[in-house]
Amino acid sequence: MARWLPRSTDLTRFCQKLNRVKTLEDDMMETSFNRCLSTIDLTLLGIGGMVGSGLYVLTGTVAKEIAGPAVIVSFIIAGFASLLAALCYAEFGARVPKTGSAYMFTYVSVGEIWAFLIGWNVLLEYMIGGAAVARAWSGYLDSIFNHKIKNFTETHVGAWQVPFLAHYPDFLAAAILLVATAFISFGAKVSSWLNHVFSAISMGVILFILIMGFVLAQPKNWSTQEGGFAPYGLSGIMAGTATCFYAFVGFDVIAASSEEARNPQRAVPRAIAFSLGLATGAYILVSVVLTLMVPWHTLDPDSALADAFYRRGYAWAGFLVAAGSICAMNTVLLSNLFSLPRIVYAMAEDGLFFQVFSRVHPRTQVPVVGIVVFGLLMALLALVFDLEALVQFLSIGTLLAYTFVAASIIVLRFQQHKGDVPAAGAGGRPSAEPHEGLAGGELKEYESFSDKLNLVDRDKGKEQREPGQLKAAFEPYLEFLSDFYPGEVVTVAVVTLMVSAICLCSILVFGNTHLHLPTWSYSLLLVLFSLGFLLSLLLIWAHEQQHSTQTFQIPLVPLSPALSIILNIYLMLKLSYMTWLRFAIWLLLGLLVYFGYGIWHSKENLREPRAQRVSARYVVFPGGSLEERVQAVQPSCQPAAGLPDTDTDDGKR
Repeated sequence: MARWLPRSTDLTRFCQKLNRVKTLEDDMMETSFNRCLSTIDLTLLGIGGMVGSGLYVLTGTVAKEIAGPAVIVSFIIAGFASLLAALCYAEFGARVPKTGSAYMFTYVSVGEIWAFLIGWNVLLEYMIGGAAVARAWSGYLDSIFNHKIKNFTETHVGAWQVPFLAHYPDFLAAAILLVATAFISFGAKVSSWLNHVFSAISMGVILFILIMGFVLAQPKNWSTQEGGFAPYGLSGIMAGTATCFYAFVGFDVIAASSEEARNPQRAVPRAIAFSLGLATGAYILVSVVLTLMVPWHTLDPDSALADAFYRRGYAWAGFLVAAGSICAMNTVLLSNLFSLPRIVYAMAEDGLFFQVFSRVHPRTQVPVVGIVVFGLLMALLALVFDLEALVQFLSIGTLLAYTFVAASIIVLRFQQHKGDVPAAGAGGRPSAEPHEGLAGGELKEYESFSDKLNLVDRDKGKEQREPGQLKAAFEPYLEFLSDFYPGEVVTVAVVTLMVSAICLCSILVFGNTHLHLPTWSYSLLLVLFSLGFLLSLLLIWAHEQQHSTQTFQIPLVPLSPALSIILNIYLMLKLSYMTWLRFAIWLLLGLLVYFGYGIWHSKENLREPRAQRVSARYVVFPGGSLEERVQAVQPSCQPAAGLPDTDTDDGKR
């Protein structure tokens, strides 16, 4: 029976397969895409992804039902929370200018299985998001024409009463997605130009809303007679923050487009900063004018801005706002259709998804197969499915991606530079293992004399420490950590930090409501998990990190990514249990795809290991000068029996 049990070496090798990281090519600017996008192009793509239907619908919903006029504070806090995640994306987009966004960032730093699951969830996020916006676009246009399209469809096609399906097929939503798919397939420049047009119209309408809104503003609408500025208190503001946070999720289209940027090292961080700043300003100012134009408790959640102008006697302005909202929704559609095929392409190019999606059209230089296939799937979703129950997938998938990107920033920042890492074996340690010492010293083997010269030079200048090593100031107090390979302690500390954050947020969210913990145990657990989080953070900070002036780097690492991690986890735990159940089912489907296809076709799996044939070894003895310490010895590897010995040096052994 015991022989059927897996050996420990097999389990170790299997875990190494799951956690292998992507090998990046030396020239990361080399690509089959067309690098044609400027900083302005990327900025407008980001604005188009963020300033969409949320500006015209979300502001009114949160103001009326959750926070009142204090929705302004909710957007400020949500903008700051989004900034933490956006800075992580900006650093990765500048350092790794490859398409794939959160999937690619996780693959190069954390591991393959985690990258696949992130990519798998992002695919669903974009598909549902695009289909939901298309249905909102259709409903908004239909409301302008007094629901004539809906009535015509129900009369001549019929209505459905099936769970998870829409009440009627939305042909208009499917049609707009098919048209957008056709435009996206013409190339990045055409997509960017079309996004420029809709973004310009949308920003013009927003400017009109602000000017006209401040003219019509009435400060009495914030007075105590109307309920005051924060009628739902601090809890309402924080609940509004959780909802407003999702208004900013579109900035990752910039990171997904980094492989098509002319100068990604500069363009990606600047575009993320500009687009997030403009979007946050737009949401805050529109919330101000909306709640000052009419009392917050009288807002129409479905079309708050247009309805506010109608009620103030400016019907023509309401029609203009409705037209602007449709243009804004078009930019979100383009953003989803632009990003999704590129993430699919990145997964297929790495062998983790079906190879057909890695084909790039030679003339338009876009992944046309992915654009067409997922455009059709998105249109089908918009045509027949009731998306209201599925839209919460958007939040959980996005928050999970943000969490892993923030953790990846910490791991990558405390890794050695590519050129600094010595030749490693399967376990990630140097291939030359230490042997028993002589005369109380240590004997080590190295594959080349130059490797040892580098080591000796490094020993002479111990003050120049590598990333991932313990800082000199902490070595007297944490000397037992100095024996670990650079970066190992940081990786363990990041895992501990995330576990502590999950436990801490679980106590905060469920401690009093679901777990009904007594006060003493609630307080004790909060203190313990808070200490675990802070100690992990301090342990990471006690190590050296990479400092580069060539590309953008997020400030205050590891504090900034750690704050992003704990905030994202807190917001994920605020979601309903049905959302988690659907999420678990989708993850299981993803694992079936990965273990059935991805793990076998992964390029990292198919990559042949480099030959480790050693022509000469050098034994280093402790003490003495360099010439006395280094002696050449015979190679220990012998040729296999019956095979000619090809490992010779100029014909000699």
